[in-house]
Amino acid sequence: MKRIATAIVLIALLVAGCGGGNKQREANPGTTFTNPVIFADVPDTDVIRVGSDFYMVSTTMHLMPGVPIMHSKDLVNWKIISYVVPELKDSPLYDLEGGNVYGQGQWATSLRHHNGKFYVFFATNRPQKTYIFSAVDPAGEWTKVMDLDQRMHDTSLLFDDDGRIYTVGSAGGVRVREMRSDLTGLKEGGLDTLIFNGREIGLPGLLEGSHIQKHFGKYYLFMIWWPSGGIRTQLAFRADRLEGPWEHKVILADTLDLNRAGVAQGNIVDTEDGRWYGLLFQDHGAVGRVPVLMPCRWEDGWPILGDENGRVPKVMEKPVQGYPETPLVVSDDFKSPTLGLTWEWNHNPDNSLWSLTERRGWMRLRTGRVVQTIFEAPNTLSQRTEGRMCSGEILLDVKAMQEGDVAGLAAYCSEPGIIQVVVENGSKFIVMKDRDEEKARVELPKNKVWLRLDCDFTDGVDRATFHYSLNGRKWTQLGGDFKMVYNLRHFMGNRFSIFNYATEAPGGYIDIDHFEYSRTPENEVL
Repeated sequence: MKRIATAIVLIALLVAGCGGGNKQREANPGTTFTNPVIFADVPDTDVIRVGSDFYMVSTTMHLMPGVPIMHSKDLVNWKIISYVVPELKDSPLYDLEGGNVYGQGQWATSLRHHNGKFYVFFATNRPQKTYIFSAVDPAGEWTKVMDLDQRMHDTSLLFDDDGRIYTVGSAGGVRVREMRSDLTGLKEGGLDTLIFNGREIGLPGLLEGSHIQKHFGKYYLFMIWWPSGGIRTQLAFRADRLEGPWEHKVILADTLDLNRAGVAQGNIVDTEDGRWYGLLFQDHGAVGRVPVLMPCRWEDGWPILGDENGRVPKVMEKPVQGYPETPLVVSDDFKSPTLGLTWEWNHNPDNSLWSLTERRGWMRLRTGRVVQTIFEAPNTLSQRTEGRMCSGEILLDVKAMQEGDVAGLAAYCSEPGIIQVVVENGSKFIVMKDRDEEKARVELPKNKVWLRLDCDFTDGVDRATFHYSLNGRKWTQLGGDFKMVYNLRHFMGNRFSIFNYATEAPGGYIDIDHFEYSRTPENEVL
């Protein structure tokens, strides 16, 4: 039954995306790829190479587990292999107690490998703290090295050739600070100096997103610059000494044909055979901030990004050939006793209220407190959405829901679209909501219901539709089209989110049989 439903979804997506005409591929899936290289919300990336392996870290803010570590062999196909922190307990806000940390939490992380160990350096915004964690195996357990009661915003870590360790970040300008040799804090009496101020060097406007690297005996600092009235632009700074003097150059100013959305913020990395690439990201509407991969060439000692015309290629050869496609968002039949790494919880989970073993082959979500909105609901489970078009389906068993309970599937962000089951006056209803407004409802005559969310991110359409089925074969749209948005209140793209909360009394639960996912990728075009 699941396979039939999935086939229907895929056919519907392909017809909608291709207008019923013949489709062609921009890219050969065996040798080339189409930008954005990951068409999903994976912002603030930092990528390194260790031997023939590439590793990347990104921002997940209020989601837990947090600080995802991703692995690739070709810079194109990425797989989540671990998270640095299963949860953060520095404030009850991470448990949705007394407030929340939407759009806060973990931001722009620096990833490094030095003397056989991996290190991550990141800050949180509420409370303001800075951390360093380390691991010998990046897919294994990470150990906290530093816990500093101050926020070092968008800061990058550098292990220098002489054994000294530095950070470079935005702090009233761009500042370099020296770390203790054991990385437990800032070094007393060590280097701590403002190396330049954007306005003073002719760069007024936003200047942030630091990535410090050392190549060919010189220091290179990559930062974004957002000039007033302009687009996000990628800058490179270089110097022979950290203290300066520093010179700078625009190394990319391109929108990849997306109106005023400059591709910027990230770093460069080389392959084993000496070719260079840049991995930056781009604001891409409701799907989020998406990674973009491009060639890098050295000209007069400067790393210049893009093709010979300074543009990001839409289609290009994979940096390393021979590796299969690796999906970032995946289906789940919930038969494993452990939760897959592609899932994240909204804030810290309450692990006493969810189970993959109480009913074999189902995910059980119990209610544990009384709340009034989805934003307060603990244990909301989520995965990313992806462009160009994608669809997610769940099968719910709602027989154990109680009066006032609300459960369902959402296009989740600060302004969500939702299809949900509610229990009111002893009856169950399927309801579609657009933000806070109910748009449609039907009575649910049985205790099992399939819910589906279809997303279309084609050329900024950012449209979602919601559907239900009583048998997994015949689907009915509920409500009209929903316009997905991206804003800074949650600071991330829309996600498939499965939720269950109580508005009157805790104790009810739902069972989820599966999450079935399908996608029409970017390279399926007219």
